[in-house]
This record gives sequence, C-alpha cells and structure tokens, in this order.
Amino acid sequence: MRSRDYGGDVLAPAARARPPVVSEVELEADLVVEEVASGFCGAVVGGEAGGVTLEDRHGVRRVFPLEPGGFLLDGRRVTLVRPRRGAPAAPTRTASGSLAVAEHRARVARASRIYVEGLHDAALVERVWGDDLRIEGVVVESLDGVDELPAVVDGFRPGPGRRLGVLVDHLVPGSKESRVASAVTGEHVLVTGHPYVDIWQAVRPASVGIPAWPRVPRGQPWKEGVCLALGVSDPAELWRRVLAGVDSYADLEVGLLGAVERLIDFVTA
Repeated sequence: MRSRDYGGDVLAPAARARPPVVSEVELEADLVVEEVASGFCGAVVGGEAGGVTLEDRHGVRRVFPLEPGGFLLDGRRVTLVRPRRGAPAAPTRTASGSLAVAEHRARVARASRIYVEGLHDAALVERVWGDDLRIEGVVVESLDGVDELPAVVDGFRPGPGRRLGVLVDHLVPGSKESRVASAVTGEHVLVTGHPYVDIWQAVRPASVGIPAWPRVPRGQPWKEGVCLALGVSDPAELWRRVLAGVDSYADLEVGLLGAVERLIDFVTA
C-alpha cells in the first residue's frame, strides 16, 4: 500500500541529471576564450594540430590542447574545433608581436646590417624577429666577440642608406663591452645591448624550465658554470633546450627586447 506521505518509491534510484549540452565553436583568429582548467584567458593567435595558442592582454602566450568542453566563451562551456573549411586559424601576429603579413615575399636585402656577438645571439634574434627582418630586408650577421668592434665598424663604412646596428652582451657601466662600445661613434652606427652576461640569460628562466639562472662565480666561464650547476654535461645540449623554450617575445627579458627593437628601428629608418 502506497503511503500518501512519501509519494513514489523512496528506494528507486534517483533520476540522473542530464549533462549540459556543450556546443562546438570553430577556431577563429582573435576569438577570446578562457581555458577552464587554468583560468588563462586570451585571444586565439594560432592553431596547431590538436592545440590552440592563446595570448592574454599582457602578451603572454600559452598553448592548450583542444579538450572537449575545455574552454569558456561568454561564460558557457564550449569545445573548440578546427575550422571545417580547411586549415586552423592562422596566427595574426609574428613571434615578435608584430602583425603578420600573409604571403609576403622577403624584401631584397638592404645595405644596412645588424651585427650580433655570436651564433647563439643570431639564432635567438632570428627565432623571434626573423619574419619582421625578412619583410624589412635586414640581414643579421654574427661577430666573433666585440674586441675588434671599432675596426669592424670602420671596415663596414657606415653612411647614409648604409646604417649599422650592433647588439652587445653585458653592456653595463664598467664592463669590457661598454668600454669597447664607447669607442664606436658616428651618426650612422648604433651600438646597444642588454645587461645579461650571456644571451642565454636573456631568456626567461620559466621558459627554459628552471626557477632562475644559476649564479656563476667570477673568473669561471659563464656557460660552463651554468651547465655545471644544472647538471648538464654538454653546453650544446643546454643551448638546444634554451632555444626550444623560445616561442615568442614573451619568452625574452625586457632588456633584450628593447635593445633589438631599437636596432631594427635604426637600420630601417
């Protein structure tokens, strides 16, 4: 006999709530979404196989997998999917943060040049500013240190339409590099640099997967000291790790960003 006080069968399993409907949204450049797990909010600036790159309002970029229901759009859960009409959304900005120019052929090289201290410096500049430099027709050349910089500048013969920019490591008051740089003068040459002992140190530690760059005692070669502190036997191995950690300007310290941007502006003026 059913009791009027309890209604239906109290031992019957409770009806399961239906899961919320999650709609699919195609990847689209500049679409602003929030990644649910991390709370990271940013605009879509690129699409990779199985992932999406978001850039927040501070210019920080992160890559997230395209998980079902993994994003919030206007407060509702959505699943981001690759555009059905073809390839994923193309990046709208270069690694340096400049607006990307689609299908633009590299400009014929200018007479003006940018010199950097070594191969690692050149590789890092190419990684972040390569697209911009090709559009502007600016070639970056590597020096073997800056000890002979005044003679190198004289040999280049800077002049109108033939400007020279030089990027120097450890350009701080009292350093050897600052004394060499002070000997270079002229309205068609600009020597600027960053305060870091080595170009590696201009990469943010978090991008390399370390809490901070180790302190190396005076008199000890910096790269070797860093490798020793991090337990890496081969400097070339650590350099590959450093370079692989750089995807955009957000992975570099401000001191290097400002120096390179000044040089690009100078040689393209």
